[in-house]
Amino acid sequence: MSKTSRSRSKVRLSRALGIALTPKAERALEKRPYAPGEHGRTRRKTDSDYAVRLREKQRLRAQYGLREKQLRIVFEESRRAAGLTGENLVELLEMRLDALVLRSGFARTTAQARQLVVHRHILVDGKLVDRPSFRVKPGQLIQVKQRSEALEVFQVAAAGGHADVLPKLPAYLDVDLATLQARLVRRPKRVEVPVTCEVQLVVEYYAAR
Repeated sequence: MSKTSRSRSKVRLSRALGIALTPKAERALEKRPYAPGEHGRTRRKTDSDYAVRLREKQRLRAQYGLREKQLRIVFEESRRAAGLTGENLVELLEMRLDALVLRSGFARTTAQARQLVVHRHILVDGKLVDRPSFRVKPGQLIQVKQRSEALEVFQVAAAGGHADVLPKLPAYLDVDLATLQARLVRRPKRVEVPVTCEVQLVVEYYAAR
């Protein structure tokens, strides 16, 4: 799939889910804040309870760029842990390396953050990690590999070039953009995580299956 086709796909998915997955999709939603297709303006008025729960699950999946199997695995872990399952789910997802690379301002989108990890540009505590799903522990240091710092993508990041499209830096991260370093200070709390999702509906979706 070409870059243009992927961009169009993200815009359509964003309109279907009612959330902006990329900066381009955000501009498109401002112009047409309804789902694509001839029934896009009216479809949600007749959504069933199942459809509403499914859409929330799809929203969460899309914002983290996950496959269904990946989300299901984290959900099961969240269900077994102490505390509220929905909150656990978002908090564990937010500790993924690609999610924290994005939140830190090293990347502009989730897809770009994943690519930077896969292409072996990111270190955790000085060791190369190329798995986007790697779970960062509180206290660990995320940084750009020294040999990669001169790449344009990281020069833009170091200059704060993504600040216009990213949410405010959350309190669970300590970031120094100038040196392209970020530390996970503590486990994120659901209320702090900048994702749009009614997590209880996601829990209900999986509980019914």
